[in-house]
Amino acid sequence: MRKQFPFISIKAKMSIICLTVVIVPIFVMTVISYASSQRLLEQKYTELLMDIATQTNVSIDEYLKEVEKISLVASFGMNSSVKAAAEDNYPLQEYLRDDNEDNENTAYGMLMNYIMMKDREISFYIYNLNGGQDLFVGTDLPYDYSYKAKEEEWFKFFQVSNSKMMTLDTHVDRQTKSKKLAIAHARKILDMDSGTLLGIMVVRIDLSVIEVVNSRLQQSLRSRFTIVDEADNIIFNANTSLIGKKFSETVRPDKRDHIIVESVFDRQRWTTYLYMPMSELSAEGDILRQNIYLLAILMLLFLVIISIYLSSVITRPIKKLMSNILLVEKGQFEHVEDIHSRDEIGLLSTRFNRMSRELKGLVSQIQQEEMKKAAAEIRALQSQINPHFLYNTLGSVKWIASMQQADTIVVMTEALIAMLRYAARAEGAMVSVREELDNLRNYMTIQQVRYYNRIRMDIFADETLLEQRMPKLILQPIVENAIFHGLAEKEEDGIVTIRIARGENGFIIDVHDNGEGMDEETLRLIKASLAGEADNGESIGLHNVQRRIQLHYGNRYGIECNSAKGAGTTFRIGLPEEENAQEMKHLGA
Repeated sequence: MRKQFPFISIKAKMSIICLTVVIVPIFVMTVISYASSQRLLEQKYTELLMDIATQTNVSIDEYLKEVEKISLVASFGMNSSVKAAAEDNYPLQEYLRDDNEDNENTAYGMLMNYIMMKDREISFYIYNLNGGQDLFVGTDLPYDYSYKAKEEEWFKFFQVSNSKMMTLDTHVDRQTKSKKLAIAHARKILDMDSGTLLGIMVVRIDLSVIEVVNSRLQQSLRSRFTIVDEADNIIFNANTSLIGKKFSETVRPDKRDHIIVESVFDRQRWTTYLYMPMSELSAEGDILRQNIYLLAILMLLFLVIISIYLSSVITRPIKKLMSNILLVEKGQFEHVEDIHSRDEIGLLSTRFNRMSRELKGLVSQIQQEEMKKAAAEIRALQSQINPHFLYNTLGSVKWIASMQQADTIVVMTEALIAMLRYAARAEGAMVSVREELDNLRNYMTIQQVRYYNRIRMDIFADETLLEQRMPKLILQPIVENAIFHGLAEKEEDGIVTIRIARGENGFIIDVHDNGEGMDEETLRLIKASLAGEADNGESIGLHNVQRRIQLHYGNRYGIECNSAKGAGTTFRIGLPEEENAQEMKHLGA
């Protein structure tokens, strides 16, 4: 006995074939898109970290270059108030030759001026090699006079070397009792006449200079910013306990699960390292993957609908033919329909209909008296699209989102339904201030989702004015303008403030944003557009609102605009109260 397979309709077979042909390419495209996007994401962050490291190096290099210039000028003692030809234009050299009180005061004053120029971030240590007293000038008091820098190995090496200057990496400043971490720039002071070595100047630079640069980075990058010397010793890290240790033995991350960039200083023997864990990149990659999957699912759903539609178009004549066969089996010959299809199915239907009519004649002859059945009516169910269809559809979207716990979509859908109902109301063009504010809140609900709650709206309204009448949809275009042109580029704390209060000739609505504001030219164009003197394409909505207000109440009411660069923008709307509004309408009539 032959095995019987289950019945599968032609429509189902066509749908299965179409989906099989489509799903494989979509799957391959999704995998390839995600892989390439992940690579681009890694490349983007690598370039970003490299730019940050390079800019940081430039900032530190420039600062150290300025310190070198200061040490050079200070060693000669020249400044704008002293002529080069004067004999006393070398205060430090004079002090190193003779450390009397006058020479000490002159040198001290000059060095203190340089310290104040650099916001007290540097100190000067003048070590006298001519038999006199050392001179320490700075703001990090008190000094530890028991510490002898001349006994340090670096000092001895530098004293006998041919170099005129050197840089000391991060070290504990033992010349002060605070024992803070610092870097230093050392320079030899030579006698201008004989060329003999008189002393060594050490410009001590507070490590807070680099900490300031580090503080400008994102919070997550500060602990991952490290500067090392040519021997791989850490000379700066947010964790000061790591300074002096080997970078490769302590905090250097594994390249397999981190993005690591290194940038070499132009003027120093230092290298900056910045790194970021792949896990943080994966978080953004997960969002990207979800978006790609969502797009693939949407494409698949679209193709499912298309395949079902196409299979329905093709199988609809066959279904009609099967329906006609069933009708003939039941003896309902009068219900057999013609199938208007210009293909084999149409030809087969024509032959079948001819056969059914002949069969009907034969059956009518045999059962003429018994077959007196009333013809049945076929009623086509029609779905009419009415104004409530869109609301019902959005209501279904809201319900599905609620079932899937997509609260944000639920809130946005509720706000959108409310705005559509508000805009489609047929009660007239006038609404209460309360209704207009409710519509504005619904609009801001959608915008807050769009801008990730970077923008909020504050309303301060006189309660006695909430039932006053005003033209519908006046505030929403102005708030939209404030968001798109004032706050869209603001990264956080964007605020739209609505204030409603009584004025001299009615009540006033102020719409203020704390954005960047407008320059004078833009403000002039906006005012000209509101006055009807110019056609500014970017202020069509404002001009429309202005025109509607003045058509209702006359030219004494409308919109005023004030703005300043960096101070935000304020639109003031003047409207009459209820009694004044009725007088305006009568005058207009």
